[in-house]
Amino acid sequence: MCGRFTQYRTAVEYLDALRYDKPIEGGIDPEPINRYNVAPRSRVMMFFETDAGMRQARLPWGYQPFWCKGKRQPAINARVETAATSRFFRDIWATGRTLVVADGWYEWVKDPVDPKKKQPYYIRRKDGEPLWFAALAQLDRNGMAEREGDGFVILTADSDQGMVDIHDRRPIVLEADLAREWVDPDLPLPRAEAIVRDLALPVEAFEWFAVDRAVGNVRNEGPGLIEAMST
Repeated sequence: MCGRFTQYRTAVEYLDALRYDKPIEGGIDPEPINRYNVAPRSRVMMFFETDAGMRQARLPWGYQPFWCKGKRQPAINARVETAATSRFFRDIWATGRTLVVADGWYEWVKDPVDPKKKQPYYIRRKDGEPLWFAALAQLDRNGMAEREGDGFVILTADSDQGMVDIHDRRPIVLEADLAREWVDPDLPLPRAEAIVRDLALPVEAFEWFAVDRAVGNVRNEGPGLIEAMST
């Protein structure tokens, strides 16, 4: 699953990589984000499209529909195989398709020498391009205040037995053209489902390497967290 990731470039750099040529609603923060340890429950920068153009938002990582309050913890990921039909996600599937920008994400693997310990790995695109995670979010409620449980989830798929941990899942990462299509408010729902189920970047597009265990503490930050460990 995707439970920690990085987001350190500027919003302008992410949008340039998206090759988005429509208006940007409300302006864009020009400063580098500089987050190397984005964790659940924190507010995260993302993009979604309206009739007026692309809009930047910062929403909590985690979502829970109103009827589920107190029954379970907010979800941070949604399985692409069931998200479209799940009662838990169906409202935001129809109206909340968003893009979470990232530079890479972390996965933990049990240490073969000591199974009680886990070794973190950092995963990124081989070509160094930013990542566009397909996500679902509870977006603006026409002026209503944000409610407890509002936020977003990242869509995940089977790892195809090719990532760091062959039993784990990976976020749905889209190429720029499909990412733009994913957030189109007029996109038919069957096409949206086809994009995330069948057209995500393949395992072969990524590389990964072991990094310091310091990333396990959400209070730790900085570029040193994504430096490859010497072998």
